[in-house]
Amino acid sequence: MRIAELSRRTGVPVPTIKYYLREGLLPAGELTSPNQARYGETHLHRLRLVRALVEVGGLSIAAVRGVLGALEDPERSLHRAMGTVETAIVGAGAASDDEVAHEQARRFVDRQGWGYRPDSHAFRSLVAVLASARDIGLDSFPGQLDGYARVCGKLAEQDLDYVMTAATKDAAMEIVAVGTVLGDAALAAVRRLARRELSAVRARAEREEARPGEGGQDCAEPGD
Repeated sequence: MRIAELSRRTGVPVPTIKYYLREGLLPAGELTSPNQARYGETHLHRLRLVRALVEVGGLSIAAVRGVLGALEDPERSLHRAMGTVETAIVGAGAASDDEVAHEQARRFVDRQGWGYRPDSHAFRSLVAVLASARDIGLDSFPGQLDGYARVCGKLAEQDLDYVMTAATKDAAMEIVAVGTVLGDAALAAVRRLARRELSAVRARAEREEARPGEGGQDCAEPGD
């Protein structure tokens, strides 16, 4: 297919496709003339992948390049690929010198029985979050973490089970990449939906409790 058809089938403008080609996010097409190239199903699939990473995941071009590099490394295990993908997506994480927040994070991972890896981007991110909570006086926030861990343990199991449904290592690597990006976006959306629904249910319950009256007295209609 020509680049115009590639654009039509993916919804990605031709100038954007050319930009992705220049940046190495898409492999070059097969030249049919000095100024024209032919593209195949591989390009179609890769372009849709890049679009999902950029538009849904909000990744930078550099981050997408890192994710694609992890996918194309034949020697990288799935476990290492997950770390590479996550680092590409969220970055290395800014170090925080807040010793109290660091200790809170360390005690948290110890309670879960998880490995203590202070240089991992996930641990550094948690320390930064806890430091921010301390800065604004939200000293009770660390108490949320154990509840988060109970929920996230099940989510992690579901994520890994989904990866293992892939027929090949290449397919599994792609699930790791796309699943991390789309999974995080979907989780945030579902969390907001669930929170909004629960808030509405509790608000209705409060209104129903208040309906009989105020101050413990019934609110009778005039004439009753």
